[in-house]
Amino acid sequence: IGPVVREYLGGEALAGLGVPTTRALAAVTTGQAVERTRPEPGGVLTRVARSHLRVGTFEYFHGRGDTEAVRLLADYALARHYPAQAESPAPYHGLLEAVTAATAELVADWLNIGFIHGVMNTDNLSLAGETLDFGPFGFLDAYDPHTAYSAIDVYGRYAYDQQPGIAQWNLARLAETLLPLLHRDPEIAAAQAQDILGGFAPRFQGAFHDRLRRRLGLAERREGDAELIGDLLQRMAAGGADWTLTFRLLSDADGADPERDGPVRALFQDPAAFDAWAVQWRRRLAAEGRGDAERRAAMRAVNPAYTLRNHLAQWAVDAATRALDFTPMERLLKVLADPFAEHPEEAEMARPPGEGERVRRTFCGT
Repeated sequence: IGPVVREYLGGEALAGLGVPTTRALAAVTTGQAVERTRPEPGGVLTRVARSHLRVGTFEYFHGRGDTEAVRLLADYALARHYPAQAESPAPYHGLLEAVTAATAELVADWLNIGFIHGVMNTDNLSLAGETLDFGPFGFLDAYDPHTAYSAIDVYGRYAYDQQPGIAQWNLARLAETLLPLLHRDPEIAAAQAQDILGGFAPRFQGAFHDRLRRRLGLAERREGDAELIGDLLQRMAAGGADWTLTFRLLSDADGADPERDGPVRALFQDPAAFDAWAVQWRRRLAAEGRGDAERRAAMRAVNPAYTLRNHLAQWAVDAATRALDFTPMERLLKVLADPFAEHPEEAEMARPPGEGERVRRTFCGT
């Protein structure tokens, strides 16, 4: 039941944050023990999705040399998920383009909220652009771009900052299965696929910067924004600043008066590092001329107070596993359904973990 609780909470947390994801329909206990490192109560999760088509589904038939099955699968994926591309003169090119774009947007969503999937193999990448197969996932506490929680990811292959590259690698595997459908000449097909895949990086970078721009209260795209964003991230990493709280507390900072920066600057080991960046941020805010109340409201709408922090997920898992107590799970679900609002009665769930609460390794459990 422990992994069932984790996946249930993971999907609902992403849904509350507006990230495309599969959802949990039901979680049930089986009444039977499961032999893990010790006997644990069994559970079953019923999950719903737009479909469960994955890159691995295409690889299965491609690996068997069954091009006709790949064609049938591609036609089905087009009809179900991308009907506009199905009507185009080059539908299979359109399928690869659409999946590439959807994946770029999804990974930008993940990085924007500090989500680390944990096992981004091809069988865990959805054709629908939804988060699929929550295993050893986790959310950032202190920002470190090299963070990897999965106990089996000893080399950091699926670390936070590696996710865009791994997503593009997975898409290349999808492209390989589609080559016979793109063009009868393999060299031409490969060149066409490379052109399409080349759109991933700029699409991801643009989407990620757009999301972080909104988190910083910037309504317009302007030259220098990428540098402003990158500078903040570098200072957060160097200063061990909490990912979620930095943006949330920045929402309450005054656009002109640094005297109100106390809560956010205290998140940095060297508060002066934040102060230096904040000078540039306020200068950028002033260039737009937006009212401070409007800016704060806009920031609070995209900067959550709550995420599914790893120690909270573990709290719910432990209660369910040890005593079939789902009270922590239910309390978390209530907060995660509306993570941008204040929940005074559950304010403890907004704080980072204490040193003794940190969860540094997460596990697959299905």
